[in-house]
Amino acid sequence: MMPNFTEEDLDHYLQNKVDLRHRTVCRRVQELLAVVKELTAEVSHRDGRFLSIALTGVNNENIKDQPTMITKWAALLRGRCSFNPAIQVLTPTLVLVSVPLRGLLGYHEHVTRQWRYYSLSGSHLPSPVREPEELHQWLELESFTSPTQDWQNPSVCMEGDIVPAKVISLFRVSLENAIKTCSLTGKVSVLESVGAVVRVAIETSEGVIEAELVPTVELINYWPKKARWPRLLQRWPTSERARSIKSFGFNLMATSNYHWLLSFSRAEQALLGGVDEDGGCRRKCYRIVRQLKEDIWCTNNKPVITAFHLQTLLFWCCEKFPCSRDWRCVQECVLRVARKLHKCVSQRYLRHYFIRSHNLLKYSNTTELDRTAQKISDFIANPSLYIQ
Repeated sequence: MMPNFTEEDLDHYLQNKVDLRHRTVCRRVQELLAVVKELTAEVSHRDGRFLSIALTGVNNENIKDQPTMITKWAALLRGRCSFNPAIQVLTPTLVLVSVPLRGLLGYHEHVTRQWRYYSLSGSHLPSPVREPEELHQWLELESFTSPTQDWQNPSVCMEGDIVPAKVISLFRVSLENAIKTCSLTGKVSVLESVGAVVRVAIETSEGVIEAELVPTVELINYWPKKARWPRLLQRWPTSERARSIKSFGFNLMATSNYHWLLSFSRAEQALLGGVDEDGGCRRKCYRIVRQLKEDIWCTNNKPVITAFHLQTLLFWCCEKFPCSRDWRCVQECVLRVARKLHKCVSQRYLRHYFIRSHNLLKYSNTTELDRTAQKISDFIANPSLYIQ
């Protein structure tokens, strides 16, 4: 069945909806970036274990002795990445900010102890702390060949483990002090958060934007054993590109009490940045679906589906349809991605792109998912009502 909307309809939608949203979000994020750079620089001044976000990614001090890596990374992302690599835009009013950590060098994976028996206060528990899930892991001092002395301090370390809850607690205190020192109390406020997350609200000329600030260990030129990628006989991306992407490594983010979250944001940025090297319309399709998600399918401030979910879905679609000829007709491609999204939301199952065993919708609100699935179904039945 041919789609009942035209390429002209899509171009009009891109210019009047998608581009307008993008410019608005850009202005918000640029203002947020300036504020967070100032705050994290002040935090770093108070506690050298934290770095300014100006020193994230290619500018991280931990990789200054790897000029080849820096050159390759900078060349791949040049002109394709709108924002600082520390920032992931989840919705037009919510961003995730990775705050890099300093002093943890020479990472390697090794067989870890199976069970921990301590509480966050340091007392021993009668039963073990639960094991990490697929996207999480423990982080031990022994994982690094040369951690600085500061990381062996009980303020962040317990029985050989670097404890994310303790790192977050230190960061929160330093951030609250930095807000006062930088005279930003009228512009930045620390919000109440569920779990071990530091969330702030920042006033911008385009309205309030929220940011989750997460202390992050950046591990360059190392790929975790859990991420069995690329898969056998996989045709997208090319094997050469996959090798290059894997060399960017991964992050460990302090998002829970005991376990560190594996993040592949650099690899994802590289994949998305070069997604249309064969001249296809994948990125245009992604931008349109993202706008539909924000305008129609998930309109609240804390949507059940974020840009990260859509990005992951796009990667799966690219892998399933690796040929450029499959990405020529924008109308058909938008409907293809919408149908795939509908299937994932209806079944409440979206696999993580690099760690396939993890379901990104595992803990999502099922009522919200069902409501979103119905809205996507309505769109698929008559897209011309929404693409105007």
